[in-house]
Amino acid sequence: MVAKVTYEEHDLVASLRRKDDEAFSYLYEHYSGALYGVIKQIVGDAELSNDVLQESFVNIWRRIDSYDETKGRLFTWMLNVARNAAIDKTRSKGFQQSQRQIPLDGEVIQASVRPGIDDYGLKKLLLKLKDEQRLLIDLSYFQGYTHEQIATALHIPLGTVKTRIRSALTQLRALMQ
Repeated sequence: MVAKVTYEEHDLVASLRRKDDEAFSYLYEHYSGALYGVIKQIVGDAELSNDVLQESFVNIWRRIDSYDETKGRLFTWMLNVARNAAIDKTRSKGFQQSQRQIPLDGEVIQASVRPGIDDYGLKKLLLKLKDEQRLLIDLSYFQGYTHEQIATALHIPLGTVKTRIRSALTQLRALMQ
C-alpha cells in the first residue's frame, strides 16, 4: 500500500518552486476540479474548458515563482490564473468568431446567478445587489463578456455599463467587509 502524500501550503509552494513533479501531480489532483468549474462557467464548452484548464496548469507551473504568499492563498492565485486564461480565451478572435452564431439574448441574460457560485460564498452577496447590477456582474465576470458586448446586447451606453459595474463592485466590496 502506497502512502498518500499531503502538503501544507508553504511546503507545496516550496516543492513546486523546486519543480517537483510529485507536488505538481498533487496540485493537479486536488485543485483541477475546482478550477475546471470556474473555467467552464466562463467558457461554456466542456472541451474548450479542458484545454483552458491544461493551459492554466502550464502557466501555474511556469509562473509559480511569481506567487507571493503575502498577497493571498495559493488557491486564490491559481483561481485568478485560470479565470484570466478563460477570459482571454473568450476574448480571442477564434472564440469570438465561433460564438457569432450564438447571440447574447434573453436566455443568457436571465441566468443572472449561475450554479456553482455558492462554492465561493458569492451567491448570498450577489443576491443583495439590485437585479441589474447582478446581471452585469454575471455577464462580465462569470460569463466573460466584454463591456462592449454587454452594452450592445442590453442596448445601454458603454459608459453606463462601466459605471454600473463599478458601482456593483463597490457595493460587493462593502458587503464583504
